[in-house]
This record gives sequence, structure tokens and C-alpha cells, in this order.
Amino acid sequence: MKIAQLIAQSRSPFLSLEFFPPKDRATWPQFFGEVEKLKALSPLFVSVTYGAGGGTQANTLDVVTHLKRDMGLEPMAHLTCVGASSAALHGFLKELVAAGIHNVLALRGDPPKDRPDFRFEGQEFQHASDLVAFICKHYPDLGVGVAGIPTKHPESATVEDDLKWLKYKVDAGGDFVVTQLFYDNEHYFEYVRRLRAMGLTVPVLPGILPIMSLKSAQFIAGLNGRAVFGGFYEVLEAAHAKGGDEAVRELGLAHASKQAQELIDRGAPGVHLYTLNRAEACLEIAGKLNF
Repeated sequence: MKIAQLIAQSRSPFLSLEFFPPKDRATWPQFFGEVEKLKALSPLFVSVTYGAGGGTQANTLDVVTHLKRDMGLEPMAHLTCVGASSAALHGFLKELVAAGIHNVLALRGDPPKDRPDFRFEGQEFQHASDLVAFICKHYPDLGVGVAGIPTKHPESATVEDDLKWLKYKVDAGGDFVVTQLFYDNEHYFEYVRRLRAMGLTVPVLPGILPIMSLKSAQFIAGLNGRAVFGGFYEVLEAAHAKGGDEAVRELGLAHASKQAQELIDRGAPGVHLYTLNRAEACLEIAGKLNF
């Protein structure tokens, strides 16, 4: 079933989860063990990432197939523009359909790190909206999610540009939006308010990534800027100065739980947890939620 339909039928706020397929298949039993633990949360759906340039395409296909067939979960496969061609997309999407997968998250993706000369200009698929339109044209029975950024994409000149491109993706056929991470809930609620003012009515799912170490916070700040933290970065720095990464982890999990509860209390349809393939942290967060 399409995820948009599952959301519409959900009688209460829900959790959904994101995983990344380990490159080393020797670690897959451990990975699926973490997933098994998280089944206790009864996620509405689970998403599985897709490496730049299709670097883990085969892994993604095998993982979503196993999650669907053997674990009884509703998986969504990520799909990126990087290095994509019509022929390759047809091959991947036909295999997804054959495996009983009903949903895809259409993304532009980041340029491959090992190809500094890579440019999206001149590629057959340059924007996520190109993927959305392609999927909706050739595979109309698939549900299509798109990504949104409540603050601002580093490559965008303004927030208005981000909103314009998100509307373009939804108008091309996107069924729902999953946001990238943020640490100030007002970013999400203002984002939704502006989307609704533009006439967009699709569900917007807030993405939550718990901070587990100061290094991870520094990495996020390097990619997205400190604005995404809404002042929380400085709080993490202070905690690290006093108690190291254990204090950061404790604070990060508490903040994620508080975020998720407030999002649910104020009307978000659900919460999308970026798991980092770690069951313990997600179970700790979910265990504090009341809904």
C-alpha cells in the first residue's frame, strides 16, 4: 500500500524509521537483529537509503525485499538522481515492483565524493522532480515520497527557493514529504505553515536524528550550518565540556524525546526517526513518548 494511504488510515500518531544498508554483507545478521528489536515500535513504514551513484543499489534492493518478505515491514526504497539513467531506473524499479515494494523516496542526492568533477548539469536526471515525474509516469502504482528541509538547503539562495522546489516536486506527483533533521521544532511548524499557505496539503513528516556525540553534531553543522540546531549546538558544546560524549549522548536522547513528544502534541502526523541502525537509542526515545 502507498505510504500516503497508510498515513490517511492511521488513527493515531505513528513512528517510522530509516535504516542504511551496511556495505559489508557479513554484518547483515547484526543489522537485521537491530531491525528485529525495533519491530516492537510497530513502525508505519521503514525507509532504506541508497548510495550515491547507486553505490549500494543492490544492497538496498536486497534489504527492502528482506524487510518486506521476511520481517513483515512496509519498506520504502530511497532513489537518487546521481548517475541515473532511464534504463537503470527501469531495471531497479521493475525489481522493486516484483518484490512487492510499493514506495520510493525520490531524491536528488549528493555528488559522489570520489568524483570532484561531477556536475548535475547535463545529466539525464538533474533534480528530484525529474525522478518523481519519471516514476509517476511509468510506475503509477508506486507511492512517491520527497524530501524537505525546514531550514535551508546549503545550495539554495533563500528559503523561498527551497519552498518553490518542494512545491515543484509535490506538483510532479510527490505523495508526502519527509523532512531532513532539525533541532528546533519551530523550524518544522513554520515550514508546514508556509507550505499550507502555498496550497500544499500532503503530509509532512518531521525527521528526527538524535545527537550521540559532539563529533556527530560537528559533522551535521559542517553539512547544514549551525542554524539547523536553533541554539542547541552551544548547549551540546557546554555539556561536552563538563561530561564528554556520555553527557552529549544523554542530552541528545532527551532532546530527541522532547522534540518528538512536542511534535506529536502539536499535530504532526507522526515522527520519522533516523536510526543510524541503532535500536537501543530509538527504543529509549520511543519509550518516553506518550501517544
